[in-house]
Amino acid sequence: MFEGCTIKYKKSPDTGKVNQISVMYPEDENGGKLHLSVPLDENNRHYQDIQKWVADGNTIQEAD
Repeated sequence: MFEGCTIKYKKSPDTGKVNQISVMYPEDENGGKLHLSVPLDENNRHYQDIQKWVADGNTIQEAD
C-alpha cells in the first residue's frame, strides 16, 4: 500500500505542532506524484491505513 512512499509528520506553520502526516508516493509512469496530507484523526481512513502500516513495523519520519 505504501511501497516506495515517504511518510512523514508535518507541523502546522501557525503553531509549530504536528498536525498531519504527509504521504508522498513515488513518481508514476507519466511523471506525476500523488501527495496525501492526512489529518491525525482516528476516523480518517488514510490515518487508519497508516496506523496499520506502523503496526506492521514501519516508522513515520519525524517532522522537520
